[in-house]
Amino acid sequence: MKDTSLKDTRILSRLLSAALFCIGFSALAAPDRASIGQALDLRDHWLPLTRDLMLAPTWTEDGDAFHYKLSVDGGFYFFRQSLRDSAPQLAFDHNKLASGLSAVTGQSYQARDLPFEQFQYADRGEAITFYLHNARWQCQLHTADCRDITAPRQSSAFGVVRDLKQDADDSPVWSPDGRYQAQVRGHNLLLLDAEGRLLFQTDDGDGSNFYDPQSIRWAPDSSALVLVRVQPGTARYVTRVLSAPEDQLEPKVIQQLYPKPGDAVDVDQPVLVQLQHKTAIDIPNALFANPYRIDQMAWQQDSSAFTFRYTERGHQRMRIIRVDAKNAEATALVTEDSPTFVNLWAAFHQPLQLGEQGVVWLSERDGWAHLYRTDRSGKQLQQLTRGHWRVRQVLAIDETAGQIWFTASGYYPQQDPYYEHLFRIDLDGDNLTALTERNAHHDVVLSPDRQHFIVRYSRVDLPYVAELRQSSDGALLRTLAQADISQLTAAGFRPPQPFVAKGRDGATDIWGLIVKPQNFDPDKTYPVIENIYAGPHDSFVPKSFWPFGFHSGGDKVIGMQALADLGFIVVQIDGMGTANRSKAFHDVAWQDLVDSGFPDRILWHQAAAETFPWYSIEGGIGIYGASAGGQSTVAALLFHPDFYRVGVAYAGCFDNRMDKISWNEQWLGYPVGPQYAASSVVEQAHLLQGQLLIINGEQDSNVDPASTMQLVDALIRAEKDFDLLIVPGGEHSVGRSSGPIRYVQRRQFDFFLRHLQQQTTPDWNRAQ
Repeated sequence: MKDTSLKDTRILSRLLSAALFCIGFSALAAPDRASIGQALDLRDHWLPLTRDLMLAPTWTEDGDAFHYKLSVDGGFYFFRQSLRDSAPQLAFDHNKLASGLSAVTGQSYQARDLPFEQFQYADRGEAITFYLHNARWQCQLHTADCRDITAPRQSSAFGVVRDLKQDADDSPVWSPDGRYQAQVRGHNLLLLDAEGRLLFQTDDGDGSNFYDPQSIRWAPDSSALVLVRVQPGTARYVTRVLSAPEDQLEPKVIQQLYPKPGDAVDVDQPVLVQLQHKTAIDIPNALFANPYRIDQMAWQQDSSAFTFRYTERGHQRMRIIRVDAKNAEATALVTEDSPTFVNLWAAFHQPLQLGEQGVVWLSERDGWAHLYRTDRSGKQLQQLTRGHWRVRQVLAIDETAGQIWFTASGYYPQQDPYYEHLFRIDLDGDNLTALTERNAHHDVVLSPDRQHFIVRYSRVDLPYVAELRQSSDGALLRTLAQADISQLTAAGFRPPQPFVAKGRDGATDIWGLIVKPQNFDPDKTYPVIENIYAGPHDSFVPKSFWPFGFHSGGDKVIGMQALADLGFIVVQIDGMGTANRSKAFHDVAWQDLVDSGFPDRILWHQAAAETFPWYSIEGGIGIYGASAGGQSTVAALLFHPDFYRVGVAYAGCFDNRMDKISWNEQWLGYPVGPQYAASSVVEQAHLLQGQLLIINGEQDSNVDPASTMQLVDALIRAEKDFDLLIVPGGEHSVGRSSGPIRYVQRRQFDFFLRHLQQQTTPDWNRAQ
C-alpha cells in the first residue's frame, strides 16, 4: 500500500469511524455488569489512594498558627501547625469528635471521614465550630459535646422576599456602649434604655409596611442606628408532593417560598434613627427608587456615615450609596451602568475608613474586571488596576500600609487565562507586585495580619503542593504538603488533557479538557460525550488537580472519568457566555441563555477531531448536564440536531420563567419579555431529534420540578419519544442517598451505551 499523507490518514480514519458508528463502534467491547459496576465504584476505589493532599487551610485569629485537612491512609485528618513549630500535630481527638457528632445527629461518622472541610477554634481553643448541612455546629473538644448553634433568623427567598410565615428574631439589639436597646414590636421600632424604659418608638409600621428587626445596625459610637422598613413582595409558594416519605405511608405536601422572574420583591426603605434628637428619618430614595435589593449596610468606623449597596431591578445598574449620619443626605459613591448586566455574582466593594474614606470597588467598565477607587464625594480618583486580565478576588485591604491584596487571572499571556495568581498593589495604584508566577492555578489564604500566606498550587496534571510563604516578597518559608499520587497512578489514573481551539470569532481561545478511558488505545476511535454547564455566573472547566469528591463538584468530575472508562471520550468546555474572561466574552449570554456557547463548542469539537484521529464526531456526539446544564442539553438536541444526537438532562430549568428570580433576572433582565420565551426549550419541544433521557428529583428546591413536567407535557403533545426518570424524594442533586445516586448514574451510563455506542446493556432486572 502506498504511503499516505497525515491528511489522508485522518480522512481514512473518519471514514472508518463512520463505518464503526453504523455498526455501533463494534471495536469497543460490550459492557457487562462488572465493567459498569467498576465504573460506578470508581470514586470509592480512587478516593483513598492519594496521600498528603491538603484541603483549604484556615488561620487562627491571631495569625500565629493554622490548621488544615490532609489525606492520610484510610481518609483524612485535621492537623495544626504554628509559624514557630513546623511539626504538624493532630488538631483534636478525631475518634472522640466522630463519636460525639454521631450521637447527636443520628448519623454514623468515622474519625477519618468527618463531614466538614474547615473549622474555627472557639472558647479559647476548647471547642471548634463548623458548618454541616447548612447549619453551624459547635463541639467541645474534651467532652465531644456537639450542638447546633445556628442563630435563628427569618429566611429570605433568594434574598429578595422575606418568609413572613416564619417569625423573625425580635430580641433586643444592644448598642455598642450597652446603654440602649433597639427592638421591633408590633411592626414598629422601640428604643429603650438599659433598664427597659421606653425612649422613643415609631408609629408608621404595620403588616404592609413593617420594620425589620434583623436589619438593625448600630453606629459604633452608639449615637444612631439604621434599619429598613419593608413593603413585602409577592409571596409565591411552590407546592411539591413528597410521594414516598420515610416516616409514614401517606404522601406529604411541602410548600416553599419561591419568587420567580417578574414577581414583586420586598422594597426596603432605609431609616436613620438619631438618638440625640429621637427622630426616625426616611432616607430620600431618589438614588435607589427601583430596588431589586438593598444590602451590605455598614457604618463607617467613625460613625460619620453608613453605606449600602443598591441593585436596580433588571441588574443594569448598581450603586454604592453613602448616607451622612447628621443630615441623612445620600450620595452615590459609585454608579455602575451596563447596557447588558452588572455582574453581581462577582461584585466587590469595601468602604475605606481613613483619609478621604470613599470606597474601593470592582468594575468591568473598561471591558475587564478591575479595581477602582473614589473619595467620599463619589468623585472617581483613579483606576487602580488595568490590562487584558481580570481581578478575581480581593483578599484584604490594609489601609494603614496602603495596600490591596488580590488574586487575578489572565495576567500571564503564556498561561491558561483561568489560572489565578496572587498580587499586591498600593491603594494609589502604584507598585503592582506579582507574588506567584508558576504555570499553575493558585489557591491562596492570607494570614489575618497579612504577614504570611499559604498557597496551594496545582494543575489538572500537577497534584497539589502547599507552601507557607512570606508576604513581603513571596519568599518560601516551608513546604507544608506535597500530594503523593503514586498509588492513584498505579491504579490507572491518567490526567485529563487540556485542549484549546478558536471560538466563533476566529480569534478567541476556547479552553476545555479531554478525558480518555483508562485503557485508552490511540489506534481506536471513540464516540464523544460533552459534560455541559454554561451558566453565566462562573466558569466550570477544572483548572486545579481533580478533587475526586473532596469538595463541591468533585463527584461530577470523577463521573466524567467513570463514563469515559465505558469506552467514550468525555469533555468539558467553557464557551462564550461563561464568566472569568472579558466583559465581551461574558455578554454573549445576555438575554440569550439558549446560546449556551454552542457555536464555540461545536468548533472546539471539530478542531479536536481534526487534531486527534481517535476523536470521533461522525454521526453526532452525546451531551449531558444538570440544572442550567440540563436546559443546555435539551437545547443542543433541539437546535443543533446534526451535531448532538443523544442527551441526558438532569434537573433542568427548561423555561426560565419557571425558575428562581435571582439567577434568571440577572442574565435575562427585567421586565419579563420575549427573551424569556426565546430561551425556553419547552416552547420549542416539537423540534426534538435524537434520543433524550430526562432525570429529575421530585423534591428539587432549586428549580421548580414543574419545569420538568411542563417539558414532558410539551414533548407528549408533539408526539416525541423520550425517557423519563423521576426520583422520589430526590433533591436538585437528584439522589437522596447513595443508592438512588448510583442508580441514576447507572441509568445515564446505560443510555449512552445503548444510543451512542449501539451496545446491548445488561438486563439489570434479571437475577444474577
